[in-house]
Amino acid sequence: MNWNNELTNLLSIKYPIVQAPMLGVTTPAMVAAVANRGGLGSLPVGGLSPQQTSDLIRQTKGLTSKPFAVNLFAHDIPSIDVAEAEAMQVYLSDFCYTHQLPYEPVDLKTLRFYAYQEQIEVLIREQIPVVSFTFGIIDDESMARLKAAGSRLIANATSVAEAQFMSEKNIDAITIQGIEAGGHRGSFLATDSLPMVGLMALLPQVASQVRKPLLAAGGIYNGTTIKAAMMLGASGVQIGTAFIASPESKAIAAYKDRILRATETDTRLTRSFSGRWARGIINTFMESVDRSGLAIPAYPIQNSITTQLRAVAQSQNNAEFTNMWAGQSASTTKAKPTGEIFDELIAETERLQMD
Repeated sequence: MNWNNELTNLLSIKYPIVQAPMLGVTTPAMVAAVANRGGLGSLPVGGLSPQQTSDLIRQTKGLTSKPFAVNLFAHDIPSIDVAEAEAMQVYLSDFCYTHQLPYEPVDLKTLRFYAYQEQIEVLIREQIPVVSFTFGIIDDESMARLKAAGSRLIANATSVAEAQFMSEKNIDAITIQGIEAGGHRGSFLATDSLPMVGLMALLPQVASQVRKPLLAAGGIYNGTTIKAAMMLGASGVQIGTAFIASPESKAIAAYKDRILRATETDTRLTRSFSGRWARGIINTFMESVDRSGLAIPAYPIQNSITTQLRAVAQSQNNAEFTNMWAGQSASTTKAKPTGEIFDELIAETERLQMD
């Protein structure tokens, strides 16, 4: 099978398969495993400090000489609604008391949020060949600096309008994220409602109107779904959930166990953990906050307020009180090394080509 196409040439990879950047799950080892197999590994650094960003990039470079992507969060950092945030912290204090979990309210005045602009210099210095971003688009100056340094840019869209908006910018490819996808939604144009379009409906509509190479994300987990995405107009695919139970994943054991037992109806969208819409496996914390009726602070404020609780839950291997991002194909996840999962994806797709 000839895998070579516009996207592989653009990104200097052998196979048009991208490992999704999953903050809190993806590790340098996972990124390197995909890169070393000829795909594009993606290192998530959204919201991290420049030093953390640099450290992770260098760890990844120590494991592979192949190109890999670094993923940024391109959102604006909102001001803190103090009353809203304090009300949430009172709720979380009571919640943790009920469930016998330690919780110390955050001093809102000390919260420190890192913007992507603070990471750009690191990416240029490290000569990152591919930079992807989600939650919006990076500013023109940052884009020009990265392009001048030789980086290819990949944007994210969850609707036709978002894809059209991105196509008019100086980016090289667009990831089309269907509602099936696990983790945070990349939506950025919607003001009153979240785009909730399945990949099979969204992808061909975008392909008919946008001339950039497209990556399909959401529900992709085997050769059949890869082939289907290509037939619908994608030049490549982005896959995340399939790698969560791998030994290279940072997911706690209880999270891995839960995803291996999941069904297609065990996930839903929530803002409870981070303040931004994301798809994950339903658990006690998600259900409780979603039912509370409280206004949920915006991302990354809610994310910071829940950080301590999630860290405690993870240290206790307790999946009921931490986020377990996963897509609607979670039931197909396998507990295998990242490299083996990647090899199976290639082999399955190539068998279909021969049939």
